[in-house]
Parts: sequence; C-alpha cells; structure tokens
Amino acid sequence: MPSKIEDYAIIGDTKTVALVDLTGSIDWWCAPRIDSGAAFAALLGDASNGRWLIAPKDQVTKVSRHYEPETLVLETVFETASGSVSVCDFMPPGAGHSMIHRIVEGRAGTVEMQMELIVRYEYGAVTPWATATGDGLVLVAARDGLRLHSPVRLVGQDNTTVASFSVSGTVRRTFSLTWFPSVRDAPLPLDSLAARNRTRRYWHDWVGRCTYKGGWRDPVVRSLITLKALTYMPSGAICAAATTSLPETIGGSRNWDYRYSWLRDATFTLDALLLSGYTDEAAAWVAWLRRAVAGNPGEMQIMYGVDGQRRLQEFELDHLGGYEGSKPVRIGNKAATQLQLDVYGEVMDSAVTDRHSAIPGESHMSPDLMMAVLDHLERIWRQPDNGIWEVRGPRRHFTHSKVMAWVAFDRAVTLAADGVLAKERLGHWQQVADDIHAEVCQKGFDAELNSFTQYYGSKLLDASLLMVAPVGFLPADDPRVVGTVDAIQKGLVTDGFVRRYQTGTDDDVDGLKGTEGVFLMTSFWLADNLALLGRHDESKEMFERLCALCNDVGLLSEEYDPKAHRLLGNFPQAFSHVALINTAANLSMAEHGPSVMRGRRYGPHTVGASGQADQPRSAATGALDPSAANHPELVS
Repeated sequence: MPSKIEDYAIIGDTKTVALVDLTGSIDWWCAPRIDSGAAFAALLGDASNGRWLIAPKDQVTKVSRHYEPETLVLETVFETASGSVSVCDFMPPGAGHSMIHRIVEGRAGTVEMQMELIVRYEYGAVTPWATATGDGLVLVAARDGLRLHSPVRLVGQDNTTVASFSVSGTVRRTFSLTWFPSVRDAPLPLDSLAARNRTRRYWHDWVGRCTYKGGWRDPVVRSLITLKALTYMPSGAICAAATTSLPETIGGSRNWDYRYSWLRDATFTLDALLLSGYTDEAAAWVAWLRRAVAGNPGEMQIMYGVDGQRRLQEFELDHLGGYEGSKPVRIGNKAATQLQLDVYGEVMDSAVTDRHSAIPGESHMSPDLMMAVLDHLERIWRQPDNGIWEVRGPRRHFTHSKVMAWVAFDRAVTLAADGVLAKERLGHWQQVADDIHAEVCQKGFDAELNSFTQYYGSKLLDASLLMVAPVGFLPADDPRVVGTVDAIQKGLVTDGFVRRYQTGTDDDVDGLKGTEGVFLMTSFWLADNLALLGRHDESKEMFERLCALCNDVGLLSEEYDPKAHRLLGNFPQAFSHVALINTAANLSMAEHGPSVMRGRRYGPHTVGASGQADQPRSAATGALDPSAANHPELVS
C-alpha cells in the first residue's frame, strides 16, 4: 500500500517530477516528461507496479527529512538501533536526460541497507529487458530506457533488482537512474556529488532572483520552488499537479489526471510569479499560453498538454488498484472538450496582466487573437456551460462563468483604452459588458439568501463566487458581496475550511457520486475576501491555519479531509501553492497585494449614474470599482 499523500516529498528537474515517501521509496516517476507513462506507479497500486526503495534493513526508530535550504535537494535521515544514515535525493535541472540521483551517507554507527528497484513502464504494466553493464543495469522496453548506476553488487529476483550493503560514518554510496530513448545508446552515468553541487547552485541562483518582500517568506519561497518544479521548462507550461488519480475522498471515484496546464490558472499564476520577480518564467508562461490558444477561438480548449497538445483523451487503467483502492485510475482528461466560459475571461485578464508588467513585448498575446476570442465569446456567452469545476452533470448557466465572461469584455475595454485593441470597438465592448453585468445581478443573485448562487435560479452556493470582488465585478464592500461571503461561511465552511460547492443535492450538479474534501484554493480565496473586507484578524487566522496543513517539507495537495486530518487529491497542487503566495502577499504587502493590484488594472473609474450612490464605478461597464485607491480602508 502506498504511503499517505502527506508523507511524500518531491524532487524534479523542471521537466518531470518524482515522489519520495518517508520510507525511502520513490513511488511515482513519469519520464521523460511529467505527463509521460510512469516507470514507477506504486503510488496507484503496490510495489509490483514499480518503485525504487533505498532504506535500512532493520527497524527504523526515527525518520526525519528536509529540503536543503532554498533548494529541491531532499535529505532523509533514518535512525536505527545500530546507527543513522542519510539518503539524499535530487534531480539535476538542465542535465539533458532526466535522471534521479540518490546519495547514501553514514551518519553514526553502522547501518545495514537494502535497495529494491522495480521498473514497470506504462504505469506499472510493462516489464523491461534488463542487461548488466558492469556498474549497473540497462532496462529497456519499447521507446523507454533507463540506465542504473550502482556501486554495489546487484541481484535479480523475480524481475526485481535487489542489493544489500552497509554504510558507516566513513562510507558513502551513490546511485543514479537516467532515462534515455531506447533506440539510442545508454548514457554514461554522471558523478553524483558533482551533480548535487550543480543542483544546489541552480536552485540557489533561482531563489536568489526572488524579489518577494512580503511576510511568510519561507512558505512563499517553498511554494515558488514547487511551482518551478511543476514547470515544463522546454515550453514554459506549468502543470496543475505532478500526479493523476489521487482521490478527492479515499475510496471514491473522483480521481482525475492533473498533469496538464489549465488556462484558468493564467492570471493567478502570473500574479504569483510577477510579484516575486520571476519575469522570465512569467514570459515563458504567457508565450506558452499564446501558442496553445492559437487558431480558431471556437476550438480553444480549457486545458492543454505541456507542449500544447490538444488531444487529451481520457481512459482508465484497469490493472492498477488505485490509491488505497480509489478507482478508477484515469489517464487523460475529457474535461478538455468541455465548454467553460470562464477561461475566456482568464485569457483576457492575463493579457492585461502581461501588458502592465515587465514581461518582454514579444511575449504579449497578439491583438488579432484577442479580437477573435472576443468575437467568439460574444456569440456564445449566453449558452450554459460546464463551469469552473468541470462538472459532468448537465450544463448550467453558472454565475461564475458569466462573471468571467464580463471580465473578458471589461478587460477588452481597458486594452482598447490603452491603445492595444481597436478603440472604435470600445463602446461596443462596454455595452456587452453592461449587458452581462445586468443579467448576472438580476439572475445570479438570490435576495432571499442574500447571496449570489451557483447558477441562475438555484438556491445552491459555490465557492467560485468568492471571485466576484477580486476580479472587479463588484467591490468587496458591496452588500451583495458581503452577503455572499457570509452565506459561504455559513453554508460551505467545514471545520474552518471551504468546500467548493454542495455535493449530493437533488440538483445532481456535478453528475458524480460521493463527496469530496475541503478545497484548499477556495479556502485561500475566503481569506482574501476577508482581507478585502477589512477583517484582517480573521483572514490571517485562516491563512495560518491553511499553512499549517503543509506537510513536513512545505507541500500542499488539492484538498484536505478535516475529519481524518489527511491531504487529498493530486499532489503537489500548483493552484494551492499559487493561492498561498497570493494570499500571503494580500495580507502582508498592503497596496501591492494581487487583489488590490488586480483592481487597479481595470482602467479609468468614475461615479456611475445608477446603483449605490457615490460608489466608484468603471467608466467602461458601470461595475463598482474594487480599487483600494478608492477604498483605502480595505488594506489598512
């Protein structure tokens, strides 16, 4: 059985990621890319589906681990009755071929060690041919090859490679495993000590570029490193997570493949990168986004593969038992074919973000593409869609989707006022934005609940409505926003954390059985809203409670089970770490936090002719302006 999700740490090289547990077992590794077939898939089955274990033979009395400061170099220290030993795991970025290095060093006494290597390509299904090399093995099957370098004698047992050795305070053993295309010669092994030094320098140099000046720097930097690890460096894409099919509830079927890039992550990710000084990564992300959405905007998907591929056909792996019996195990994600109106708003919002930043001009999204996106959205915004949570039930007129459609045209007005888009279209886009705004306020708000609702005409709540103020649709102090925040606190908060929406209702909103854990990203969103409302003590308390959910090496998954006190969902989750960074900045950087800065990007403001008296409104849409410049009390 695999370890608890929170018992895993990651190592990575900005092309792929491996998961290492507290026992010294690497239970998940996809090579050569983060979305390739896994060579180690014990995470979703058992040891026979592939893993690499290096650990003491005798009973471990204590285990501790940490990342070397401001790196992705992981050190795990095992203590036994006979002594203690360190296992240092890392993957060197920029090494050409993806490779894992494991350095075993004695600390005290003498410790008898064991190694067990089980390679099973294609998610635990294919056993490779193994050939001895004199200093290890070459393991090939189909297009995949791995070269194992070992300083100790290896023994083959039932398609498993094992070894025994001892270490003391004067002994060090170094192992490496390198992926290569099987049609080529196996590469020579690199010196592990030199590779560790290069890896340390890489991460120290990268963290040295960080300009973040806010509070909670340590968890923010760890989150930034995690985002960098989830980056596919050759294209600039950032994956939602390193894994597939880790369940949203243990034993349940809400198991999805998150090793892809979602368009809706764009603005949040850009904010997190830009406020920390990572303009190169932000530019690469924008360039990836620009390439990914090229073509007919009617064919724009909500997610893409790391190099922009569109065919993410979903299928199930019957040979894997699933994480703690949570089936099915899914590869691919058919949500890529859904209609989700909010992504158009995110794309246009990210266009404003990158235009108002230090991102190089050549990476900006082209005006022609934005015009095509807007023309297409104008034709379809009145349609029901699958919504931000990618429900597999009936399409609905989700309120959040319509709010984000408004965002698209509101940002178009800003870009036109800036001279980026055609100024002669400004008035037209203003009218479309006004029409959407009026419809949402009429059909998406329930006076009896004093809250916006999940979709038009429903009585259900949805945590995505926490975006109404941060995206500028209404100011945080608008009574409708205040009522929505209060309703979500009463109806969606469980044990102090926020669920995405109400599951198991008669409405059958998501078309799925069972329920899920509390959602970490939306919990951070609630903290952001509390801060905008001036409820800073509540916001800070919630933020610190969320940070306390990080595991011992600072990582978060997608969800959390407050009853069992366990992390749930795919791991580590980029959106959880992006939300941590942005909320830390919102709480500690006052006028320079993402929520406030987002509100200031929306162009000119004036006093509207209708609505609440004397409330500042967008000159473009009549929407109430959330800018902290007009509401200084929100960041006091």
